[in-house]
Amino acid sequence: MTDDEQSSELDVDRPALADQRGVDTVYGASEDSHLLAEAAVEGAKEGERALDIGTGSGYVAGALAEAGVDVVGTDLNPAACRQVHEAGISAVRANLLDPIRADAVDLVVFNPPYLPTDPETEWGDWMQAALSGGEDGRAVVDPFLADVGRVLQDDGRAFLLVSSLTGIDDVTEFAGEQGLNSSIVAEESFPFERLVVLRLTVE
Repeated sequence: MTDDEQSSELDVDRPALADQRGVDTVYGASEDSHLLAEAAVEGAKEGERALDIGTGSGYVAGALAEAGVDVVGTDLNPAACRQVHEAGISAVRANLLDPIRADAVDLVVFNPPYLPTDPETEWGDWMQAALSGGEDGRAVVDPFLADVGRVLQDDGRAFLLVSSLTGIDDVTEFAGEQGLNSSIVAEESFPFERLVVLRLTVE
């Protein structure tokens, strides 16, 4: 999708969600980013090759790079790719794992859009795309789980941020159906949700 095509889908009668929130059009680091980064760095080894899917501001990718990991960030948002590249990290504009060859990396990390969202309220801009997980919160999570095993090397693993709003048990069940073992390696609770990081490996 080109920038013009993305812009043409916006509701011109409403301001962009990023403008409403008073933030940039690139998703910045938040509690979920910090939790994922800590778990990923702890589970990574220096010199490994990694992908940070939906890299946003590049916070998680930056943490991995500082730990000596050879990391590439991917994002559909061209502004996110530019921001990450300017920070000195390689970035590729991509939809999830589509352009990644099989058995390419040791590590994949992903902080997906996971908020359950009524289609009637979706705004169609980049910030909404970074937040909305569709009606059940798994519109992006499920395709990721269905494909991540393909790009991992034999001893590879993925770290996926999941919210209780999405349904942690539902995510682990679907992961199992895709031939993935999952375990919780980090978690943090808030008044409105519980965040966990799942470590995923191919069975």
